[in-house]
Amino acid sequence: MSLRPWCIGLFAFLLVCFPVRSPAQSSSSSTSSSPKGVRKPATTDSAVDGGDVNGGVYRNKTLGLSCKIPAAWVLRTEELNVQDAAEDGSDSATPAKTASAGRVLLAAFSRPPEARAEDVNSSIVIAAESVATYPGLKEAAQYFGPLSEVAKAQGFTQVEEPYEFAVGTRTLARGDFQKDVGSRVMRQSTLVMLARGWAVSITFIGGTENEVEELIGGLSFVVAAKPQAH
Repeated sequence: MSLRPWCIGLFAFLLVCFPVRSPAQSSSSSTSSSPKGVRKPATTDSAVDGGDVNGGVYRNKTLGLSCKIPAAWVLRTEELNVQDAAEDGSDSATPAKTASAGRVLLAAFSRPPEARAEDVNSSIVIAAESVATYPGLKEAAQYFGPLSEVAKAQGFTQVEEPYEFAVGTRTLARGDFQKDVGSRVMRQSTLVMLARGWAVSITFIGGTENEVEELIGGLSFVVAAKPQAH
């Protein structure tokens, strides 16, 4: 199971809070063992809903999730999708063009990514990629194989092997990473689920464990809406 360039760039972006591209691919031999109880993917893909933000909350009815966004944070979702499409050589950056490889559903930051500062730029990034691009991907924990390789390349340490993590009645695979940056520590936790033929990653970045856990506490799930028949 190889990692496509779109995901390499996105994962590096999540790990360092600004986009980093790499043409390298990762081998399936490093995939993590799969936890029991994690949802299996649907046999066919359906269009992924981009969701919307209203009243400081991101909601995605198709995936059945919502996520609180702290006050005064900035959104960069569309800009990141446009950038991905441009670097992939697409003629336009419409969702239809980018969704075939992957799509960022939410990118929210405590400050604009281009604004440099001493503290960690806390972030929430939700992305989806078709499971069909990863032959052999059966359970969510397998998605951490290539992610862990990118994390190590960026100087991050994986705190422990991916493990089951419950959010309400939903069980996801979770991986935790950290990196010393001078006197600071950057912490990242990524939750992954497979839903309706999509691998959905939900990443939280902060300067302390408590901050990351507080951000994760804003995530919740409801019964997903059924896709409309065409």
